[in-house]
Amino acid sequence: MRQGKGISNFERKFGRYAIPNLSLILVMCYVAGYIISLVNPDFLGYLTLDPYQILHGQVWRVFTWIISPPSSLDLFTLIMLFFYYSIGTSLERTWGTYHYNVYILGGMLITVIASFLCMGVCFLLFKDWLLIGGAESFFAQGAWLFSTYYINMSIFLAYAVTYPEQYVLLMFVIPVKVKWLGIIYGVMLVINLLQTIMTGLIYPPYWFGAVAIAASLLNFFIFWMRGRRLSHLRPRQIQRKMQFKHQVQEGVRQSGMAGHCCCICGRTDKQFPELEFRFCSKCVGSWEYCQDHLFTHEHKTGT
Repeated sequence: MRQGKGISNFERKFGRYAIPNLSLILVMCYVAGYIISLVNPDFLGYLTLDPYQILHGQVWRVFTWIISPPSSLDLFTLIMLFFYYSIGTSLERTWGTYHYNVYILGGMLITVIASFLCMGVCFLLFKDWLLIGGAESFFAQGAWLFSTYYINMSIFLAYAVTYPEQYVLLMFVIPVKVKWLGIIYGVMLVINLLQTIMTGLIYPPYWFGAVAIAASLLNFFIFWMRGRRLSHLRPRQIQRKMQFKHQVQEGVRQSGMAGHCCCICGRTDKQFPELEFRFCSKCVGSWEYCQDHLFTHEHKTGT
Protein backbone atom coordinates (compact mmCIF):
# COMPACT_ATOMS: atom_id res chain seq x y z
CA MET A 1 0.00 0.00 0.00
CA ARG A 2 1.23 3.46 -0.86
CA GLN A 3 2.32 5.67 1.98
CA GLY A 4 3.11 9.33 2.02
CA LYS A 5 1.78 12.83 1.96
CA GLY A 6 -0.52 12.26 -1.02
CA ILE A 7 -2.70 9.68 0.75
CA SER A 8 -6.27 10.87 1.40
CA ASN A 9 -7.87 10.62 4.83
CA PHE A 10 -10.30 8.01 3.50
CA GLU A 11 -7.47 5.88 2.15
CA ARG A 12 -5.55 6.25 5.40
CA LYS A 13 -8.55 4.97 7.39
CA PHE A 14 -9.93 2.29 5.07
CA GLY A 15 -7.06 1.41 2.74
CA ARG A 16 -6.12 -1.50 4.96
CA TYR A 17 -9.43 -3.17 4.09
CA ALA A 18 -8.79 -3.16 0.34
CA ILE A 19 -9.32 -6.59 -1.21
CA PRO A 20 -6.15 -7.97 -2.84
CA ASN A 21 -6.30 -9.83 -6.15
CA LEU A 22 -9.81 -8.57 -6.86
CA SER A 23 -9.55 -9.60 -10.52
CA LEU A 24 -9.29 -13.26 -9.53
CA ILE A 25 -12.35 -12.90 -7.31
CA LEU A 26 -14.34 -11.49 -10.23
CA VAL A 27 -13.27 -14.37 -12.45
CA MET A 28 -14.29 -16.86 -9.75
CA CYS A 29 -17.69 -15.16 -9.54
CA TYR A 30 -18.06 -15.68 -13.29
CA VAL A 31 -17.13 -19.35 -12.89
CA ALA A 32 -19.71 -19.72 -10.12
CA GLY A 33 -22.33 -18.13 -12.37
CA TYR A 34 -21.54 -20.47 -15.25
CA ILE A 35 -21.74 -23.50 -12.96
CA ILE A 36 -25.13 -22.37 -11.65
CA SER A 37 -26.38 -21.77 -15.20
CA LEU A 38 -25.43 -25.34 -16.10
CA VAL A 39 -26.86 -26.97 -12.96
CA ASN A 40 -29.97 -24.86 -12.37
CA PRO A 41 -30.34 -21.92 -14.77
CA ASP A 42 -33.65 -20.82 -13.20
CA PHE A 43 -31.84 -20.16 -9.91
CA LEU A 44 -29.88 -17.33 -11.55
CA GLY A 45 -33.15 -15.41 -11.69
CA TYR A 46 -32.92 -15.02 -7.90
CA LEU A 47 -29.45 -13.48 -8.11
CA THR A 48 -29.89 -10.70 -10.68
CA LEU A 49 -29.85 -6.98 -9.93
CA ASP A 50 -33.60 -6.45 -9.66
CA PRO A 51 -34.29 -3.24 -7.69
CA TYR A 52 -38.00 -4.09 -7.46
CA GLN A 53 -37.29 -7.38 -5.66
CA ILE A 54 -34.59 -5.77 -3.52
CA LEU A 55 -37.17 -3.33 -2.15
CA HIS A 56 -39.41 -6.33 -1.46
CA GLY A 57 -36.89 -8.01 0.82
CA GLN A 58 -34.46 -9.81 -1.51
CA VAL A 59 -31.52 -7.64 -0.44
CA TRP A 60 -28.92 -10.26 -1.39
CA ARG A 61 -29.35 -9.20 -5.02
CA VAL A 62 -27.32 -6.05 -4.27
CA PHE A 63 -24.27 -8.34 -4.15
CA THR A 64 -25.14 -11.52 -6.03
CA TRP A 65 -25.73 -9.84 -9.42
CA ILE A 66 -21.98 -9.91 -10.04
CA ILE A 67 -22.31 -13.69 -10.40
CA SER A 68 -24.61 -13.32 -13.42
CA PRO A 69 -22.52 -14.39 -16.44
CA PRO A 70 -22.84 -12.09 -19.48
CA SER A 71 -22.65 -14.86 -22.09
CA SER A 72 -22.46 -18.60 -22.60
CA LEU A 73 -19.31 -20.45 -21.63
CA ASP A 74 -17.10 -21.25 -24.61
CA LEU A 75 -13.44 -21.03 -25.64
CA PHE A 76 -13.72 -17.34 -26.56
CA THR A 77 -15.21 -16.56 -23.14
CA LEU A 78 -12.35 -18.35 -21.39
CA ILE A 79 -9.80 -16.37 -23.41
CA MET A 80 -11.56 -13.10 -22.54
CA LEU A 81 -11.71 -13.98 -18.85
CA PHE A 82 -7.98 -14.67 -18.84
CA PHE A 83 -7.36 -11.41 -20.71
CA TYR A 84 -9.38 -9.32 -18.27
CA TYR A 85 -7.71 -11.07 -15.34
CA SER A 86 -4.25 -10.24 -16.71
CA ILE A 87 -4.98 -6.56 -17.39
CA GLY A 88 -6.79 -6.21 -14.06
CA THR A 89 -3.80 -7.68 -12.24
CA SER A 90 -1.50 -5.28 -14.09
CA LEU A 91 -3.64 -2.32 -13.06
CA GLU A 92 -3.66 -3.45 -9.44
CA ARG A 93 0.13 -3.72 -9.42
CA THR A 94 0.45 -0.26 -10.98
CA TRP A 95 -2.24 1.64 -9.07
CA GLY A 96 -2.06 -0.27 -5.82
CA THR A 97 -4.77 -2.46 -4.30
CA TYR A 98 -6.69 0.45 -2.79
CA HIS A 99 -7.12 2.47 -6.01
CA TYR A 100 -7.98 -0.63 -8.01
CA ASN A 101 -10.65 -1.53 -5.44
CA VAL A 102 -12.06 1.98 -5.62
CA TYR A 103 -12.34 1.74 -9.40
CA ILE A 104 -14.01 -1.70 -9.52
CA LEU A 105 -16.24 -1.42 -6.45
CA GLY A 106 -17.08 2.17 -7.35
CA GLY A 107 -18.29 1.02 -10.76
CA MET A 108 -20.46 -1.62 -9.13
CA LEU A 109 -21.90 0.90 -6.67
CA ILE A 110 -22.73 3.32 -9.48
CA THR A 111 -24.50 0.48 -11.32
CA VAL A 112 -26.61 -0.43 -8.28
CA ILE A 113 -27.61 3.18 -7.64
CA ALA A 114 -28.41 3.68 -11.34
CA SER A 115 -30.68 0.61 -11.33
CA PHE A 116 -32.85 2.14 -8.60
CA LEU A 117 -32.98 5.47 -10.42
CA CYS A 118 -33.99 3.66 -13.59
CA MET A 119 -36.77 1.85 -11.70
CA GLY A 120 -38.14 5.16 -10.47
CA VAL A 121 -38.10 6.60 -13.99
CA CYS A 122 -39.87 3.50 -15.32
CA PHE A 123 -42.67 3.90 -12.77
CA LEU A 124 -43.13 7.46 -14.00
CA LEU A 125 -42.88 6.91 -17.77
CA PHE A 126 -44.06 3.36 -18.43
CA LYS A 127 -47.14 2.93 -16.27
CA ASP A 128 -49.03 1.21 -19.09
CA TRP A 129 -46.30 -1.42 -19.48
CA LEU A 130 -46.28 -2.04 -15.75
CA LEU A 131 -50.05 -2.45 -15.65
CA ILE A 132 -50.17 -4.80 -18.65
CA GLY A 133 -47.34 -7.17 -17.76
CA GLY A 134 -46.99 -6.49 -14.07
CA ALA A 135 -44.17 -4.65 -12.35
CA GLU A 136 -42.51 -7.85 -11.14
CA SER A 137 -42.24 -9.29 -14.66
CA PHE A 138 -41.16 -5.95 -16.15
CA PHE A 139 -38.23 -5.44 -13.79
CA ALA A 140 -37.26 -9.12 -13.87
CA GLN A 141 -36.69 -8.81 -17.62
CA GLY A 142 -34.60 -5.67 -17.20
CA ALA A 143 -32.55 -7.21 -14.40
CA TRP A 144 -31.06 -9.80 -16.77
CA LEU A 145 -29.28 -6.98 -18.60
CA PHE A 146 -27.08 -6.26 -15.59
CA SER A 147 -23.76 -8.08 -15.28
CA THR A 148 -20.12 -7.20 -14.75
CA TYR A 149 -19.53 -7.35 -18.52
CA TYR A 150 -19.54 -3.58 -18.78
CA ILE A 151 -17.41 -3.30 -15.65
CA ASN A 152 -14.83 -5.40 -17.49
CA MET A 153 -15.10 -3.09 -20.48
CA SER A 154 -14.36 -0.12 -18.24
CA ILE A 155 -11.33 -2.03 -16.90
CA PHE A 156 -9.96 -2.25 -20.42
CA LEU A 157 -10.57 1.47 -21.03
CA ALA A 158 -8.67 2.27 -17.84
CA TYR A 159 -5.89 -0.07 -18.94
CA ALA A 160 -5.68 1.71 -22.30
CA VAL A 161 -5.30 5.06 -20.53
CA THR A 162 -2.68 3.71 -18.14
CA TYR A 163 -0.66 1.75 -20.73
CA PRO A 164 -1.39 3.63 -24.00
CA GLU A 165 1.83 2.56 -25.74
CA GLN A 166 1.59 -1.11 -24.77
CA TYR A 167 1.14 -3.60 -27.60
CA VAL A 168 -1.31 -6.49 -27.68
CA LEU A 169 -1.72 -9.15 -30.36
CA LEU A 170 -5.03 -8.69 -32.14
CA MET A 171 -6.31 -12.10 -33.28
CA PHE A 172 -3.09 -13.43 -31.65
CA VAL A 173 -1.16 -12.18 -34.69
CA ILE A 174 -1.44 -8.44 -35.36
CA PRO A 175 0.39 -6.14 -32.88
CA VAL A 176 -1.76 -3.12 -32.02
CA LYS A 177 -1.20 -0.38 -29.48
CA VAL A 178 -3.63 -0.55 -26.59
CA LYS A 179 -4.66 3.09 -26.98
CA TRP A 180 -6.15 2.36 -30.42
CA LEU A 181 -8.06 -0.63 -29.10
CA GLY A 182 -9.25 1.55 -26.22
CA ILE A 183 -10.63 4.09 -28.69
CA ILE A 184 -12.37 1.30 -30.62
CA TYR A 185 -13.80 -0.12 -27.39
CA GLY A 186 -15.04 3.32 -26.35
CA VAL A 187 -16.75 3.89 -29.70
CA MET A 188 -18.32 0.43 -29.52
CA LEU A 189 -19.69 1.18 -26.06
CA VAL A 190 -21.21 4.46 -27.20
CA ILE A 191 -22.78 2.79 -30.27
CA ASN A 192 -24.08 -0.03 -28.08
CA LEU A 193 -25.54 2.56 -25.70
CA LEU A 194 -27.35 4.36 -28.53
CA GLN A 195 -28.68 1.08 -29.96
CA THR A 196 -29.93 0.01 -26.53
CA ILE A 197 -31.65 3.35 -26.04
CA MET A 198 -33.39 2.98 -29.42
CA THR A 199 -34.50 -0.53 -28.45
CA GLY A 200 -35.71 0.82 -25.11
CA LEU A 201 -38.02 3.22 -26.91
CA ILE A 202 -39.79 0.17 -28.34
CA TYR A 203 -39.30 -2.30 -25.50
CA PRO A 204 -38.86 -0.33 -22.23
CA PRO A 205 -37.11 -3.07 -20.14
CA TYR A 206 -34.05 -2.47 -22.33
CA TRP A 207 -33.58 0.85 -20.59
CA PHE A 208 -31.89 -1.15 -17.86
CA GLY A 209 -29.30 -2.24 -20.42
CA ALA A 210 -28.69 1.40 -21.36
CA VAL A 211 -28.28 2.23 -17.67
CA ALA A 212 -25.72 -0.57 -17.24
CA ILE A 213 -23.63 0.79 -20.14
CA ALA A 214 -23.97 4.39 -18.99
CA ALA A 215 -22.89 3.44 -15.45
CA SER A 216 -19.67 1.84 -16.71
CA LEU A 217 -18.92 4.87 -18.90
CA LEU A 218 -19.60 7.19 -15.95
CA ASN A 219 -17.21 5.19 -13.80
CA PHE A 220 -14.49 5.51 -16.44
CA PHE A 221 -15.23 9.22 -16.86
CA ILE A 222 -14.78 9.78 -13.13
CA PHE A 223 -11.48 7.89 -13.31
CA TRP A 224 -10.39 9.97 -16.30
CA MET A 225 -11.25 13.21 -14.48
CA ARG A 226 -9.12 12.06 -11.54
CA GLY A 227 -6.35 11.00 -13.92
CA ARG A 228 -4.29 14.16 -13.46
CA ARG A 229 -4.19 13.73 -9.70
CA LEU A 230 -3.37 10.02 -10.11
CA SER A 231 -0.88 10.47 -12.95
CA HIS A 232 1.88 9.35 -10.61
CA LEU A 233 0.37 5.85 -10.78
CA ARG A 234 1.16 5.42 -14.47
CA PRO A 235 4.12 3.20 -15.39
CA ARG A 236 6.02 5.97 -17.17
CA GLN A 237 5.64 8.29 -14.19
CA ILE A 238 6.70 5.56 -11.79
CA GLN A 239 9.87 4.99 -13.81
CA ARG A 240 10.58 8.73 -13.96
CA LYS A 241 9.97 8.96 -10.21
CA MET A 242 12.49 6.21 -9.50
CA GLN A 243 15.08 7.79 -11.78
CA PHE A 244 14.46 11.20 -10.29
CA LYS A 245 14.88 9.96 -6.72
CA HIS A 246 18.13 8.27 -7.69
CA GLN A 247 19.42 11.48 -9.28
CA VAL A 248 18.42 13.54 -6.25
CA GLN A 249 20.11 11.18 -3.82
CA GLU A 250 23.23 11.00 -5.95
CA GLY A 251 23.40 14.79 -6.36
CA VAL A 252 22.90 15.46 -2.67
CA ARG A 253 25.44 12.82 -1.76
CA GLN A 254 28.10 14.28 -4.03
CA SER A 255 27.57 17.99 -3.42
CA GLY A 256 25.93 18.12 -0.03
CA MET A 257 23.79 20.94 -1.43
CA ALA A 258 20.25 21.26 -2.73
CA GLY A 259 19.93 19.87 -6.22
CA HIS A 260 16.31 20.86 -6.96
CA CYS A 261 14.33 24.03 -6.36
CA CYS A 262 10.71 24.95 -7.13
CA CYS A 263 10.56 28.11 -9.24
CA ILE A 264 7.19 29.03 -7.65
CA CYS A 265 7.69 28.65 -3.90
CA GLY A 266 11.49 28.38 -3.75
CA ARG A 267 11.51 25.23 -1.64
CA THR A 268 14.43 22.88 -2.22
CA ASP A 269 14.98 19.16 -1.81
CA LYS A 270 17.52 19.87 0.94
CA GLN A 271 15.02 21.86 2.99
CA PHE A 272 12.14 19.48 2.29
CA PRO A 273 13.53 16.03 1.37
CA GLU A 274 10.02 14.52 1.41
CA LEU A 275 8.94 16.65 -1.56
CA GLU A 276 9.12 15.54 -5.17
CA PHE A 277 10.40 17.85 -7.91
CA ARG A 278 9.93 17.62 -11.67
CA PHE A 279 10.52 19.62 -14.81
CA CYS A 280 7.33 20.51 -16.68
CA SER A 281 7.28 19.11 -20.22
CA LYS A 282 4.75 21.74 -21.35
CA CYS A 283 6.79 24.78 -20.30
CA VAL A 284 9.27 26.34 -22.71
CA GLY A 285 12.65 26.06 -21.06
CA SER A 286 13.90 24.19 -17.98
CA TRP A 287 11.39 25.09 -15.30
CA GLU A 288 11.31 22.89 -12.21
CA TYR A 289 8.37 22.60 -9.80
CA CYS A 290 7.60 20.85 -6.54
CA GLN A 291 4.75 18.36 -6.30
CA ASP A 292 2.36 21.06 -5.03
CA HIS A 293 2.86 23.34 -8.04
CA LEU A 294 3.60 20.89 -10.87
CA PHE A 295 -0.03 20.70 -12.04
CA THR A 296 -1.27 24.09 -10.80
CA HIS A 297 1.25 26.53 -12.29
CA GLU A 298 0.79 28.64 -15.40
CA HIS A 299 2.83 27.15 -18.24
CA LYS A 300 5.77 29.20 -19.52
CA THR A 301 5.28 29.87 -23.21
CA GLY A 302 8.42 31.89 -23.86
CA THR A 303 6.42 34.70 -25.42
